[in-house]
Amino acid sequence: MRAARLPILLLLILATLAGWYWPNRPQAANITMPDARFHSVSYAPFRNGQSPLTKNFPTAAQVAQDLHLIAQHANGIRTYSSLEGNYDIGALAKQAGLKVWVGIWLGPNPRDNAREMAAGIAQANAHPHTDTRVVVGNEVLLRRDLSPQALIADIDYVKARVHQPVAYADVASFWFQFPDVAKHVDIVMIHLLPYWQNHPVNVNAAIARIARTIAKTKKLFPGKRISVGETGWPSRGRWRGDAAPSRVNEAIFLRKFVTLADQDHIDYNLIEAFDQSWKYHDEGIAGANWGIWNAERQPKFPLSGPVVEMPHWPIDAGLAIGLALLLALSAAARDTRSLIAAFALANAITYAGASTWHVLYDNSLLLCAAVNLPAQILLAWLFLRRGTGRAGAIPAARTINLLRASLFGHATLRAWWADLFDHLWFLFLITATIMQMMLVFDPRYRDAPFAVFAVPVVIAAIRLISSDDPALRDWRDALPSAALALGAVASAIIAGWLNTEFIIWSGCALLLAVPALRSIVATLIHKPPFIKKPGEKHVHLRA
Repeated sequence: MRAARLPILLLLILATLAGWYWPNRPQAANITMPDARFHSVSYAPFRNGQSPLTKNFPTAAQVAQDLHLIAQHANGIRTYSSLEGNYDIGALAKQAGLKVWVGIWLGPNPRDNAREMAAGIAQANAHPHTDTRVVVGNEVLLRRDLSPQALIADIDYVKARVHQPVAYADVASFWFQFPDVAKHVDIVMIHLLPYWQNHPVNVNAAIARIARTIAKTKKLFPGKRISVGETGWPSRGRWRGDAAPSRVNEAIFLRKFVTLADQDHIDYNLIEAFDQSWKYHDEGIAGANWGIWNAERQPKFPLSGPVVEMPHWPIDAGLAIGLALLLALSAAARDTRSLIAAFALANAITYAGASTWHVLYDNSLLLCAAVNLPAQILLAWLFLRRGTGRAGAIPAARTINLLRASLFGHATLRAWWADLFDHLWFLFLITATIMQMMLVFDPRYRDAPFAVFAVPVVIAAIRLISSDDPALRDWRDALPSAALALGAVASAIIAGWLNTEFIIWSGCALLLAVPALRSIVATLIHKPPFIKKPGEKHVHLRA
C-alpha cells in the first residue's frame, strides 16, 4: 500500500472505531434503583438445547445451581407448571433460601389440568413454609383455553385443598373484562408487559402506563391484594412501535420499575431469570431474550452503573479493521475508493457475524447462518475484485437456468465463476424480496433482517453512488426489485413512523432495489419497455 494512502487508512481505522463505539457507549449510569433484592423472578429452568416442547428437562443439580445464583439477588421464584422436571422444586428452593410462587398450568385439556392441579396441591402441602402462594392458571383467558366459569371452578377446587393464598395471573385487560374471577382468589395477579401490548410504548412511557394500570386495578378491586405477576423488557428482538428491545432498555426498565415498586409498595415478579432460547419458536427473537441473566447464566447488565449495549465491541472493531485490510489485499484494492469500500464491507461482515452469533437458537438458524455469512463474504470479495461502474447484464432467467442445471450436474465451474457476482446478487435480491413479503403479511415475530443483508446493502449504496445499474432485458429482471420496493413502503406504513428500526430497514430494502429500479426508469424513458433489439436472444445454459 502506497505511503500516500496511509492518512486515508488512518482515517478509516478511526472511523471504524468511532462507528462501533458510538452505539455502544456507556449509558444509563444516572438511572438507579433501591439497593434491595427483587421480590420474585420467573424461573424456567431450561438451558440451551433443553425445552418443554421436546420434553428435555434439566437435572436437579442444574436447577440447584440456578437457584443458588438467583438467591443472590431475589427473595423468591415463580414457577409455571407443577409437572415438569424430575426434581422437587420446593426442596431445592428451601436449600437455596428462596420462596416459591407455585404455578399450576391450565390448558384446554381437562385431564391434563387435573394432573397439574393434583401435583400443585401436593407441592404446596409438602412445603407450606417455602411455597408462599399458589397460582392457578396463567393467561388462560387470554389464550381462550377455558371459559371464565371453568377457570373459576378449577380455582375453587385448588383453594379448598391448600393453605396458602391462591392467585390467578393474566394481563390486566382480561381482569377488567372478567372481574368476577377476582371474587374467587386471594391475590389478583396482573401481567404488565408494555412491549407486547396492542399499542406498545417506549420505556419511559411504559413505566407511567404501569403506574396507571396498577392504580386502576386497585380501584376496581378494593380490598383485594394486587400483585404484578409479570413485568419486564426484552434485550433483543424487533421493535414494536417505539418499544425498542435492547440491553440498555432492559436495564433502564428494570431499574425504573423496581424504584416505582419500592415507592408504592407494589408486590411483583419480574420476567424472567434466564433467557429461554426455546421461546424463539413461539415468540420470535424477543421471546428468547427477557432474562436478567443470559442462557449461559451470565448477567446481561449491571444492576447499577453504566450499561453497554455490546460489551465486546472493541473486539468486533478490531476484527472489522483486520478483515478490511485482508479484503483490500486479497482483492487487490488499488485506489482510495476501493480501500473505502473494503472497510465498509468489512464492517458490514463483522456486524452480520456479531448479530447472528447470538441468535443461533436451533439447527435451522445455524444452517441459515452457515449459508448466509460465507455468501456475504464471497459477495464482498467478488465486488471488490469486480470494481464499480461496470453494470451487470445477467438476466434473471439465466441465474434460474444455472441453478437448475447445477442440480442435475450440467453446470460447470466455469459457468458459475464467470459471472458469479451477478448471480449471487440476484439470489440475495430474491431472498430479500421473499423476506420483505413475510414482513408485510406476517410481521409480529419477525425482525428486520439487517444482519442477513448487511453486505448487499453496503454494495447497493456503493452502486448507487457509482451509477452501477444492471442492464434489464426482461420483465422478470425487474419484478423482484419492484416487489421489494413496494414491500418496503408497505412495511414502513405498517410499522409506523415511531418504529425507527423498520423505517431504517425499509430504507435499506429500497436501497437494494434502487439499481434495478433506476434501470427500469431509464428503460421506460429511452425506449419501449423490455423490447429486445432485432436478433437479440437471452443466453440460456445448455442443459
